[in-house]
Amino acid sequence: MRTIKTIVWVVFAALLLAFIYLNPQPISVHVWPGAPGISVDTKMWALVIGSLLIGFVPTWLVMRANRWRLLRRIASMEATLAVHTHAVNTPAPVHVAEPIVHPGDIR
Repeated sequence: MRTIKTIVWVVFAALLLAFIYLNPQPISVHVWPGAPGISVDTKMWALVIGSLLIGFVPTWLVMRANRWRLLRRIASMEATLAVHTHAVNTPAPVHVAEPIVHPGDIR
């Protein structure tokens, strides 16, 4: 599985480098329209990769937070289950009462 993961990352990196190499042209992004207008000149690949990261990173952080929360809940439930399982599997102490002997019963 680790080999497949490494291969996927290498292919992704190669595609990313090819995208950067094939899109070197600068573009002008109008951030704020109007008379003075704010315009930013940047490379096309930087704009595309930046947009993808702006969408991906918050989603990834939410997913990681949910995973962390669920792993904590699972660990808590497993600990509770272990305590209850130990209590069920432990036999209760048996107390045997000694017979009561009255002085008149002995012959």
